[in-house]
Amino acid sequence: MAKPQRVYQVWKGRNKFMFNGRLIFGPDAKSIVVTLLLILVPIVTFCSNVARNLLHEVSTYTTGYAIMGVAIMLTVYVLVLLFLTSARDPGIVPRNLHPPEEDVTYDSSASIETGGGTQTPIPRVPRTKEVLIDGRIVVKVKYCDTCKLYRPPRCSHCSVCDNCVERFDHHCPWVGQCIGQRNYRYFFLFVTSSALLCIFIFAMSALHLKYQIDYYGNVWKAIKESPASVILMAYCFFFLWFVGGLTCFHLYLISTNQTTYENFRYRREDGVRLYDRGCLNNFLEVFCTKIKPSRNNFRAYAQENEPRPRTRTRTTPEAETDRRAKVEDDREIGGDLLKISKRRD
Repeated sequence: MAKPQRVYQVWKGRNKFMFNGRLIFGPDAKSIVVTLLLILVPIVTFCSNVARNLLHEVSTYTTGYAIMGVAIMLTVYVLVLLFLTSARDPGIVPRNLHPPEEDVTYDSSASIETGGGTQTPIPRVPRTKEVLIDGRIVVKVKYCDTCKLYRPPRCSHCSVCDNCVERFDHHCPWVGQCIGQRNYRYFFLFVTSSALLCIFIFAMSALHLKYQIDYYGNVWKAIKESPASVILMAYCFFFLWFVGGLTCFHLYLISTNQTTYENFRYRREDGVRLYDRGCLNNFLEVFCTKIKPSRNNFRAYAQENEPRPRTRTRTTPEAETDRRAKVEDDREIGGDLLKISKRRD
């Protein structure tokens, strides 16, 4: 008798699991190694060169140790947020084990292909349906052919992870994970704390360089004696434009209750923002509401689909075009958020 398999072992998405399904990552989880190096290498350089020298240059040892302690604590905080962002379920909607019944509709293209004069009935699930939100807003939700379900409002299918994600924001290659309802808060804090870390390292490196200039009385001599300070200042200045720009962009998104995907895809459409409840309430919704539990129990034993009669579905050229456009949008959003921020500004 075959040993029963768990959900993470038969998962149909492209996610990667660790520790028997306790941690879930995106298919590009290896990019986290690059992110870790971009954080740890400059911090180690700062502590071993700049902060160590500041112990003897500032007025008291206490101040020098405080500088090093703040740098280490900020780094640990950033790494914890990176872990919480990349290693948890972002809000994946489980695939439907019992797809809705298909309605019989008529496809005129089928009669042209067969040369007949009558339309051929084709079983097909309606592409959209209307749902009511908060008893006052009617929105259309789309049917996902991959997950076999009608996506909840603000849910979208990530073409990278191959999952429907609630309140889908974007797929971030830097953290190797989708950003959705359950990890958006940690993602924003990760970006913001990274910007603060860049500012702190830049300021302390500039302070160390100033002490060197005062001691040698010559800028070039000071740079020659402390090249690490100059390199760290240039490094932090460069990345501050990236994480600082992302911080400002997501502050705008939170204040208007938008996601990156909504802002990118519907930015040319004029109209009232359906989910905007006012700036204060929008911030409270992101930071002061309880995070919903995951809809998935990846360590549970998998259940087989009940046998259902196979029905023939037809993919229209319009649906195929929409799918290709969706893939391109997901990759562009995840790969170039900084350009989106600048374009919005």
